[in-house]
Amino acid sequence: MILTFTANPALDVTYSVPTFRLGSSHRVDPPQVRAGGKGVNVARVLHEQGRTTCVIAPAGGGPGVRFRTDLDAAGLRHHLVEVAADTRTTLALVGEDTTNINESGAPLSPAEWAALSGAVAAELGAPAGPGVVLVCSGSTPPHTPLDLFPGLVEAAHAAGATAIVDTSGPHLLAAADAGADVLKPNDEEILAALGGTDPIVAARRLAARSGGLVLLSMGPDGLAAVRDDGPCLHARPGRRLRGNTTGAGDAAVAATAAAIAADPDVLTTGLDELLRQAVAWSGAAVLAPLAGSITDPTPLLPGISITEF
Repeated sequence: MILTFTANPALDVTYSVPTFRLGSSHRVDPPQVRAGGKGVNVARVLHEQGRTTCVIAPAGGGPGVRFRTDLDAAGLRHHLVEVAADTRTTLALVGEDTTNINESGAPLSPAEWAALSGAVAAELGAPAGPGVVLVCSGSTPPHTPLDLFPGLVEAAHAAGATAIVDTSGPHLLAAADAGADVLKPNDEEILAALGGTDPIVAARRLAARSGGLVLLSMGPDGLAAVRDDGPCLHARPGRRLRGNTTGAGDAAVAATAAAIAADPDVLTTGLDELLRQAVAWSGAAVLAPLAGSITDPTPLLPGISITEF
């Protein structure tokens, strides 16, 4: 079982605009509108690939009703907590590249945060077992308590589950200090959180704080698996892919969670294969029309190279 927690879910609105230019008018087909947010995208990819998953998230107002309805239509099991604020909206304009416009989301009350933490605890059970993974992904709404992710990491570990956290800023550092098993920042996020100019150096510092693995997303240059001590691995795709990059990182997280759920020892005994799968799923997400979906990743696998550094 893979649980995904999304603190700041959204209705994702995606327009296809092949010749998009700022300052110009464009006539487009109706958009695709569906439940989104990074954790939801992770769950969609996992469900599509036949893995058992559950979406845990807040949902509010009319957009929240549509969010819930879309999850039901997709066959995604969920544990949603009703909140007072409307679920936010994000906009993606997909052409040769992708332009994203994201609402920041509305603050939640202490009681609503407590209800969300309770939902995670209920789904984890006691004990969850080594094949259970908790994925905490995405941004946070304003005024999110800094102890949110540490509390979720601790709940996962108390239940015997693995904790993966993909977030940014102070919440990334808080998750590291709580001992998250896997952290997945991108190169911009890690420099913003830790400073410096070298993402790999920053990733080593983050790994030293967590004691776990940092899976560093490097955009078209692939993924790096970084630990505090010992060799690191860099997995590169065989070719540059063009398409919708919105869900590429989420697909990499989904691949990582799937590998750990299948074999919790993969973080020590099969890291190269985990990386290969994560880069392939990430590339397959770029080639898919919508975030939360991937094309067949198999053709991408032979071109992926892995080097040690």
